[in-house]
Parts: sequence; C-alpha cells; structure tokens
Amino acid sequence: MTRNPTLPLASLTTTPLPGAERLTDATDATVRVAVRSDDPLLRRALTSLLDHAGEVRVVDDGAEVILWDPGPDGERALARMRELRGLGAPAVAVISRAEHLGPALAAGARGVVLRDDVGPELVAALAAVKHGLTVIDTALSPGLLAAPRAAARPVEHRPRSGGGELTERERQVVALLAEGLSNKLIADRLGISDHTAKFHVNGVMAKLGAGTRTEAVVEAVRRGLVTL
Repeated sequence: MTRNPTLPLASLTTTPLPGAERLTDATDATVRVAVRSDDPLLRRALTSLLDHAGEVRVVDDGAEVILWDPGPDGERALARMRELRGLGAPAVAVISRAEHLGPALAAGARGVVLRDDVGPELVAALAAVKHGLTVIDTALSPGLLAAPRAAARPVEHRPRSGGGELTERERQVVALLAEGLSNKLIADRLGISDHTAKFHVNGVMAKLGAGTRTEAVVEAVRRGLVTL
C-alpha cells in the first residue's frame, strides 16, 4: 500500500473502505472535527450535518481533522490557501471551483470536496483523512487520473516534449501556477511579457508530463518542487 493513496470521494458513499473493519475497531473510532468557515450559513449546515453523524464529534479545540472553507469568492479563496499550513491538523478543503483543486493540494489539503457536492459521504472522507488517506471529490478526480499513472513509471519514461529538469524561472512559474494565477498575472508578477509567460507555462507542462495546469501543479507537488 502506497503512502497517502488518493481516494475519490464518491467511492466512499456506498461501500466501506478496504480495511474499514480495522478502522472501526480502533480504540476511538470517532473523528473529532473542527469546522472553519466565514460563511455562517455553510458553517451551520456543515455542523448540523456532522452532528447527526454518529462517527463524528464537532469540536472547537483538539480536532483531528479540520473542515476548512476558504469562501466562495474565487480570488480571495486562492489568496487564503496558505492558511491550510497553519491549521494545526489535516484539513479537508471545501472549494467552489474545480480549478482550485491544484492550489488546495499544493497548500497541503489532505482532502478536497466541492461545495455543491457536500453530503453524507463527507463523514467517510473525514474518517479517511484522519487515518492518513487523501480524499478527492469524484467530480474533481478525472484531471488527476493520468498523473498517478505517470508517477508510477520511472521519470525518464514520462511523455515529455524536451524533458530535463525545470529551470529556476520555470520553478518560479510552477509556484505561481500553484497559486492559481493566470498567464497574465504570472507575467505581471515576474515582469515578463504575456507571450513569455505562456511559453514558460507550456515548458513546465511539457517537462512535467502534464496535460493541464492542474496536473502540472499536482506533479510539481509530488516531486517537491512547490513550497508554499
């Protein structure tokens, strides 16, 4: 079993996790969860949902897992991703946009779910994160399917256009990709032209064997290239 395997969220909705019997036989099968959200309606909804689940206890302190919502505003949510590092416990991020998946994972989220898909299966996701797994909402997982397969092969066999290690500039670009910045914003941040920024983004994706920007961020995280 690999360390921190990724599980699609929907796979936890109808069937128990492999080895779930061992998890429920643990001394304390209850997951202590703290809900962190600036949206009072969502916070109440999440708290009510978890309060009705016997396997979860909502707490203010001593949480084993943090259910964290950066808010529905896209740009502000991206700017807050760094907060994941300081929560003090593994976090499940509730995101409003699919393109926030990469930045959330890069910032350290151990689980990522879409706001619109939050439901009873969230309890299983929180339990999985407590026990060291990484959980991705099924609606977000298609873009990640190619990355694990590529990661399983030796690096020299990855499909690349050019190959080689990332240059210092490309490392800067992939770090900005992890923040969810567009090519134009990357250009502004680095003081280069939009065309040059696009060139560097394409080069990063080619060297990382990624088909999308999200895949590039995920692969960069796997290789330890992104530090937030």
